[in-house]
Amino acid sequence: MPFRKQASPMFPEARDPMYGWIWRVIPGGIWVKLVTVLLLSSLAGVVLWYVVFPMLEPHVPLDQVTVGR
Repeated sequence: MPFRKQASPMFPEARDPMYGWIWRVIPGGIWVKLVTVLLLSSLAGVVLWYVVFPMLEPHVPLDQVTVGR
């Protein structure tokens, strides 16, 4: 009997996790998929580091120290 994934209690219609769907959608063999996933992950990190975080930095008071001397 093959293993059948259980549906999530919150999303009973969802049978596969999100990363499984991404893995199936990417074309090619395992090495092409690995390289593609690494490139997509790196791209997401670069966009966060150079675009999103600098936009959020003025709104997050990380440099305001509240400890007195």
